[in-house]
Amino acid sequence: MVKVKGWSLPKPRSTGPPFQTKSSVVAVLEQVGVLLELDGANPFRVRAYQNGSRALASMEEDLLTVVQEGRLVNVKGIGKGISGLVNEAVLEGTWGDLADLYAKIPPGLLEIVGIPGLGPKRARVMYEELGVDSVEALKAACEMGHIAPLSGFGEKSQQKYLEGIELLRRYQGRSRMDVGLIFGRALEARVAAIPGVTRAQLAGSARRRRETIGDLDIVAAAEPEDHDSVIEAILSFPGIAEVKGSGESKVSLILEQDMLAGAQDIGSMDAQLAEAMMERSGDATIDAQVRIVSPATFPFTLAYFTGSKEHNIRMRQLAIDRGLRLNEFGLFSEAAAGDAIGMEAAKHTLECANEAAIYSHLGLTWVPPEMREDTGEIEAAQSSSLPRLIEPADLRGALHNHTVASDGVNTLEEMAQAAIDLGWQYLGIADHSEILNIGGRQIGVSADGIPAQAEMIRALNEGWADNNQDFRIFHGSECDILVDGALDYPDETRQSLSHIVGSVHALGSWRNRDEIANTEALIKAVENPTFTILGHPTGRILQGREGFPVDMHAVLRRMGELNAEGELKAVEINASPYRLDLDWRLCRYAKQQGVPVCINPDAHGTEGLSDVWYGVQIARKGWLEAGDVLNTQSGAQMEEILGL
Repeated sequence: MVKVKGWSLPKPRSTGPPFQTKSSVVAVLEQVGVLLELDGANPFRVRAYQNGSRALASMEEDLLTVVQEGRLVNVKGIGKGISGLVNEAVLEGTWGDLADLYAKIPPGLLEIVGIPGLGPKRARVMYEELGVDSVEALKAACEMGHIAPLSGFGEKSQQKYLEGIELLRRYQGRSRMDVGLIFGRALEARVAAIPGVTRAQLAGSARRRRETIGDLDIVAAAEPEDHDSVIEAILSFPGIAEVKGSGESKVSLILEQDMLAGAQDIGSMDAQLAEAMMERSGDATIDAQVRIVSPATFPFTLAYFTGSKEHNIRMRQLAIDRGLRLNEFGLFSEAAAGDAIGMEAAKHTLECANEAAIYSHLGLTWVPPEMREDTGEIEAAQSSSLPRLIEPADLRGALHNHTVASDGVNTLEEMAQAAIDLGWQYLGIADHSEILNIGGRQIGVSADGIPAQAEMIRALNEGWADNNQDFRIFHGSECDILVDGALDYPDETRQSLSHIVGSVHALGSWRNRDEIANTEALIKAVENPTFTILGHPTGRILQGREGFPVDMHAVLRRMGELNAEGELKAVEINASPYRLDLDWRLCRYAKQQGVPVCINPDAHGTEGLSDVWYGVQIARKGWLEAGDVLNTQSGAQMEEILGL
């Protein structure tokens, strides 16, 4: 395997064709496009790989079937050369001479390309003109003012690169929630299936459902005489890129995508979810630690390594106040333990069958893992006033989704059927408004196109009603919030729709002005009588870009005032794991201000609808109950709420 700063040509699967999965082929074609651009290759050749990657990513048929039937070359966007390479990868597991290209490009250039807002072309110019071949070299060049004078760059670009470097370092070593959880669940299931393991559970930031996840922590229970065999079994798992360390009770690993292969067969996830997550995780790797303890110690170790650090400090102080000592091995009397430490002191532990017993000994009700951030959960647990957190099953539908009418990949009927299959009572369609364009191409639905879409929805709704099926489509729009706070579309167009999801998409303009101006513009937008839901409120992309500067507290306060006056103004938790925006830290404030939260997948295809699960995790982390979330209402209730 040829390593290039986290990029590598994936190893072939050992089970036979397809030796490479669709996701791995898509990832390689995308990477090769970048590598060729860094190498100064012919733009047509670069574009061929870029087009091939996109074409395969959107292809709905099984890749192996298409390859075996010789139809790949007929797929739009895939030429003869790319087709031959993909055939080789799928049927033989090899990649032609691509290893030479991977080895040719300085690893530091790939790290530079990972900086938000900096592409291969500019990285190559800086390399050729200034010898910038690493993030450190780029930072120094920016600080010395060497980037701005380059043709086509300037002071703004120079400053943007410095900000991008900071953003890259801030997120280094972390994974999005979806990627972290798929690895964590797979590892948890494999450990749980080892003979001698009585229980295994994911801990750490993954169990607390942080929006990005650091190292994975698995706590496993096994009798002491079984520890050696358990560790030996862990070291034989597929998908271990590197063993960083191994002792009597702990194994430290780096996991790669092969860890996910066959995970659905051992109960960690269903096949459809596993495939979707493998697509998303790409060539990701993640660090993991497995800790093996006795069954009696398991609850203490699980609680300790779930964290957070701040929550654990509060718990230890409560123990001290009661003359007790709490650590990862037990909860025991200070007097009985004396000078003993670690497992020696834990011989005096109080028996706790589970975490709830630990909390009970400290005068607390059990705190759900998502809430363990020292944001008031200790006080709430002392007074038995913790909320009953929302569950995924509480949702009855979602109001922000797209179809082929804008930039979705599925039809209205296909999206509706997928929602019905999820057991929903309604689906809110919110295709983009007409101003949105990407690369000079209009993406949104024109005002003139709204009546035709409305007629399609009316006909579908009548059909379900005639068949006594409790399902309906709500016809809304994701309307752009313009720079001055106005909404796209004429008033009469917006008034004809069931709901308006107001969202900012022209991020450049919003990020380049101060917080006050942005806050005033957002408040102006939500004050519009047709405005219903504030979509992805800050515009952030996790590990990709910061949101635009805005005082969300001020926006939520104004929304609360409008709700108190009888207008519906909801704020979205955009459930896409790339966004998870509204941030969980603001959920309780929205609740306090009387602002309903709407958990929306912002789905651009049928598979995306299930992303609401991630939004629910963020809502739980933000202390929200079912009654705080707009789309826990039934279809009939939602019709009344929307005034239909």
